[in-house]
Amino acid sequence: MTNHRKYFGTDGIRGKVGEAPITPEFVLKLGWAAGQVLACHGSRKIIVGKDTRISGYMLESALEAGLAAAGLSTLLTGPMPTPAIAYLTRTFRAEAGIVISASHNPFDDNGIKFFSIDGTKLPDEIEEAIEVEMQKPLTCVKSAELGKASRIVDAARRYIEFCKATFPNALNLNNLKIVVDCAHGATYHIAPIVLEELGATVITINAEPDGMNINEECGATNTRLLQQHVINQKADLGLAFDGDGDRLIMVDNKGNRIDGDQILFIVAREKLRQRQLEGGVVGTLMSNMGLERGLKQLGIPFIRSQVGDRHVLEKMNENGWRMGAENSGHVILLDHTTTGDGIVAGLQVLAAMVRNKMSLHDLCRDIKLLPQILVNVHFSGHHNPLESAAVTEVTKQIEADLAAQGRVLLRKSGTEPLIRVMVEADRDEKQVRLLANRIAEVIKTVG
Repeated sequence: MTNHRKYFGTDGIRGKVGEAPITPEFVLKLGWAAGQVLACHGSRKIIVGKDTRISGYMLESALEAGLAAAGLSTLLTGPMPTPAIAYLTRTFRAEAGIVISASHNPFDDNGIKFFSIDGTKLPDEIEEAIEVEMQKPLTCVKSAELGKASRIVDAARRYIEFCKATFPNALNLNNLKIVVDCAHGATYHIAPIVLEELGATVITINAEPDGMNINEECGATNTRLLQQHVINQKADLGLAFDGDGDRLIMVDNKGNRIDGDQILFIVAREKLRQRQLEGGVVGTLMSNMGLERGLKQLGIPFIRSQVGDRHVLEKMNENGWRMGAENSGHVILLDHTTTGDGIVAGLQVLAAMVRNKMSLHDLCRDIKLLPQILVNVHFSGHHNPLESAAVTEVTKQIEADLAAQGRVLLRKSGTEPLIRVMVEADRDEKQVRLLANRIAEVIKTVG
């Protein structure tokens, strides 16, 4: 589907704070435009949450003012994980939920993403309708009709209880020592409490947000510190979230990084064992062939979507399946919630560990990830290097060499002048890197 939208990308609106579109003026207008479009269920209230970025205060105020001008009241949650806003939007029967977050990006980026009354991302046509309203002059309802702002004082406790309810009642975490890396983000006051109340001994790191340290060399995008802590503390495992809590990367007791593919495999296999698996599993073009092979051995159907959790969810819905993930750690489990949720995904893996009396390391034995090398190549000009005969030729040569033992994926970035070269194969990692670099060098000569 062609994207005719000017502002909305695959995950809301995102950019550098202070530069269009992430400015107070734009966000004020966005709040008003969203209010014009979303007020259709009669509640006339919008849930607004944010992560821990310093710019969240400014953008929250601008959104609140825009929504009030459109006659909608704002229910503020303060810093909360993105999936918590999806949950609260459903339970409060709000017109919509809005999250102020740039997820795993640095602190000086920020963004706005929306959830529908059902706790799902807004359909394209609703986002397009909001963009149409953005072109109109901002108006203001009569004073008696202006929206108000109030705070949901128990938002964190509500979400903590929701997360705990996704963990089987008959199980507990009493014998587990867990290191939790909150990335100085929105899970800092949620994830440790969930695990402690389920019985775990919890060691929390990177849970002191100052507005500027979110995702800084920590969390799901950089697990080095977590890996060290798991080893040093002799912990059973570690969990790393990103800034807004919708991604999860785990670390086993030996310090190995466990990604979204492995998490998806563990949860899918456990659902199969419990006879609760409906249909198959959705991955993306980046999902490792090791996941595909592991699921095939279990007889679990597997298909790939385009990269992006929005596309994963679309494929899940098309097939009536309940489970999908990206290897970056977005894991969507529709049996439990409506969107990617790092805490909920982690709890399902922990349940598999406890139920089977197995370590995370042992649960991963049946999935062997192939070496996967990703190289980003800058190009200039308006032409697409992927249309070059030389690039096509070298790609065909390498694909013929790999045959069924590997694959090549070339993608043009949607946001930067980059070609992403991915090669994975059932070979030595150095050999795979050489193949990826060979394609990259050809792209450089034509780009």
